[in-house]
Amino acid sequence: MTGDDGLGGVHIKYLLHCPRQLWLYARGYRPEHRSDAVAFGETVDATTYTRRRDIDLGEARIDWVTTGAVVHETKSSRAPSLQHDAQVRHYCLLLSRLGVNVARGVVHYPLIRRTVDVPWDASARRQAEDTEQQARDVIGADRPAPRLPRTQCRGCSYRDYCWGD
Repeated sequence: MTGDDGLGGVHIKYLLHCPRQLWLYARGYRPEHRSDAVAFGETVDATTYTRRRDIDLGEARIDWVTTGAVVHETKSSRAPSLQHDAQVRHYCLLLSRLGVNVARGVVHYPLIRRTVDVPWDASARRQAEDTEQQARDVIGADRPAPRLPRTQCRGCSYRDYCWGD
C-alpha cells in the first residue's frame, strides 16, 4: 500500500478505535449499515453545516475545506477524541501529497457546540505518516488483532462478529 492507494479516514479511525475492526473492514466485512450509531452520525453530518460540500479523494472523504486550506471534519460524538484528530491529520497528509499547502484542521462537534483545532506542521505530518504505516501493518497482517475487552466494544457495529452476541 502507498499513501494514495485507498487508505481513508475510516481506516485511521478504526485503527485507533480497534485494530481488529480495521482488519475486518479492510477485508470487506462492513456491518455499519445495521448500526444506529452510524446512522445517527450520518444524520448529524447531513443536517449540520449543510452549505458545505464533501471533498472526495476516493477512499477518503473530507467534510469540507475552507479558504487557506483548513480541513474541517464534523463528528456526532459528545466528546473529542484523539482518533478524530488523527483522521483530520490523515486528510491533511493526503491533501499535502496533492500539492495543497494545508494550514490546519478543525474538528466540529455540533452536539456540544465545540470545535477542536488540529495543528498541521512537521510533527503532525510525522504522526500522520506513522499512523498510516500502522494501519498498513494491521491490514497486511495474516490474522486479525485480538478482541478488545468487551467493555470497550459498546456501540461497535462489529461487536456481534467479535463477541457473537
